Amino acid sequence: MGNGAAAEIRSVERIRPVRCDQNSRGPMSDNVQPTVSAAAPTWVDRLVRAQPEVVLMGPFMVYLLLLGLDRFPESLRAIPIAIRGVGGLWAVWVLRKYLPPLGRPHLPLAVVFGCIAAAGWVAGQHLFNSAVTHAGVAGKWYIFDLVEPVDPRTGISPGAWWSQAVLRITVAVIIVPIVEELFWRGFMLRAFIDWHRWDRVPMGTFTWFSFLGTSLLSVAQHPSNWAVSIFCWMLFNALFYWKRSLLFLILVHGVTNLALYVYVIAWGDWIFW
Repeated sequence: MGNGAAAEIRSVERIRPVRCDQNSRGPMSDNVQPTVSAAAPTWVDRLVRAQPEVVLMGPFMVYLLLLGLDRFPESLRAIPIAIRGVGGLWAVWVLRKYLPPLGRPHLPLAVVFGCIAAAGWVAGQHLFNSAVTHAGVAGKWYIFDLVEPVDPRTGISPGAWWSQAVLRITVAVIIVPIVEELFWRGFMLRAFIDWHRWDRVPMGTFTWFSFLGTSLLSVAQHPSNWAVSIFCWMLFNALFYWKRSLLFLILVHGVTNLALYVYVIAWGDWIFW
């Protein structure tokens, strides 16, 4: 093997994270050590070597890009939902060997805090709506616009409705938590500490700037629920600092979305659909 080929392999292998002991309570890090492999670098290897942040940002960006396909008739809305779900999952699968250690699941705690987050989202949004309506500022500025409930079952067949609902809930419970937690807790919490050397910041490192900054930035993702989004992100950030486990937050997020959708369908509270 020539020196050039050996150097290329060593360069590729430096981007592969070491699987640390997931039972450790210390902060998780993306620190890596080289290993020996005879595999030639793929386009994914080259992309990750050039832009390592793509590992944690890429799946979320793919999912956001596919949101643009929502311009389908209501009767066919299940199609873009399925496409963006598969697209987000594909991006995670392509980048799977470069992901940092995900940590322990803490499943009982994930169920408890997921239900708490869902209940807080519903109660908080209704409280906010009531407060701005009582104050007479509802609809006067963009930040006080209230979401009008629209029954998504209107004008479509029961089959089209249930196919849309099942796919929407599946994507929200499985795909969305993965791509969002990799981005928000895996990348953004560290990028707010050191944007240019974010991968040197151990996961679980706390600063007030990253804690509050990411919580406020979540408004861009949930503009219609901006008030409750801030407090929900604060809860999620705090849970991540506590357990330092991406898998735990993925499960909390998934349970939150599941509980919220079950509530919406059971009670017909369509402002959360």
